[in-house]
Amino acid sequence: MDHSAARASAGTPAAALREPGQLHAVLVLAGSTGGIGAHVRSLAEGLVAHGVQVTVCGPDGTDTLHGFSRTGARFHPVEITPTAGARSDAAAIGELRRAFTGADVVHAHGMRAGLLSDLALRTAGRFPGLRPQTPLVVTSHHAMLATGMERRLQRLMERRVVRAADLVLGASSDLVARARELGATDARLGPVAAPPLPAATLQRAAAREALLGSGPATGEPSAEDRPVVLAIGRLVPQKSFDLLLDAVPRFAPGGDDPLVLLAGDGPERQALKTRIAAEKLPVDMLGYRTDIPDLLAAADVVVLSSRWEARSLVVQEAMRAGVPVVSTSVGGVPELVGDAAVLVPPGDAAALGTAVRDLLRNPARRAELAEAGRQQALTWPDEAATVAQVLSTYDELVQRA
Repeated sequence: MDHSAARASAGTPAAALREPGQLHAVLVLAGSTGGIGAHVRSLAEGLVAHGVQVTVCGPDGTDTLHGFSRTGARFHPVEITPTAGARSDAAAIGELRRAFTGADVVHAHGMRAGLLSDLALRTAGRFPGLRPQTPLVVTSHHAMLATGMERRLQRLMERRVVRAADLVLGASSDLVARARELGATDARLGPVAAPPLPAATLQRAAAREALLGSGPATGEPSAEDRPVVLAIGRLVPQKSFDLLLDAVPRFAPGGDDPLVLLAGDGPERQALKTRIAAEKLPVDMLGYRTDIPDLLAAADVVVLSSRWEARSLVVQEAMRAGVPVVSTSVGGVPELVGDAAVLVPPGDAAALGTAVRDLLRNPARRAELAEAGRQQALTWPDEAATVAQVLSTYDELVQRA
């Protein structure tokens, strides 16, 4: 189904399009430019391949970015805002009710999507074709990291959603434990597999030349010799890129200042850019990039400085590509990487800087970690296994309902 055809079907009730006996799953997400959107796209594509009728509900821009319609799923625009609003929430709940007509299972990704999906289902009995007993699955992708009053509100929402859901899937073990602590009826691990990256279009030398240039400036190492440290992610507080900048002065392995590449965009962009200029740090801000395989081909080390992560897609991509990883030991990262990455305490700029410097000084250790990372990646569930697990839970819940 092409993009325009899938959009055109948004006004047609899903129940009218399904075949007899066909499972109808509705996937719901709020705005996402990163891992959640990629995961939902992967699920939609895999479920469609298994013969499931899939409807994806989310803000209009998510379909443009992630291409849900191109998977064979039907896309139903629903403007789920990041924060609550009486009018916006009422409108979103109304659209979700329409999308849920004839659904066998609703699967919300994230707590905001879970809250609005639950509210839509709770009022389902008033609308033809909607069933209050439709199972609700919620995947918890993130820890709640806000502070003050916002933190209290987030905790209240989290508690309500996990108790309302028939099943909570946690992207990491700590999220599963948190859901159980808050009173979830059923909480299980639901790993999020990183979709395979396309092959790099550039070999290492060409990728480095494209980023560093072909000739050295006076007093600087050549592009061939200069170490490259890569960080990728949304420029938001969770990713702690300020911690990365704190650590950068410690990266120099003995005279050659590494070039630090920061790929991503977000609300902290200007503040980080201002700090880099003021402190004259060897950091290039690349903005949002789609050529991640080429960036990985050029990198000597990938750094994750986050306050929290579940199963970091960046770490998965780096280890599959054979690039050594230095990461803060947070959330689901330790269980993801095992012994195949260097872990440091969160918030410790000295430890992060020292770990990167030591790796840059030791090519043999980098090669050892590169191979260990590839081997560790073979132990992770792939997209097919993730889709099979989710489909199995749908069947279980539908039979129970």
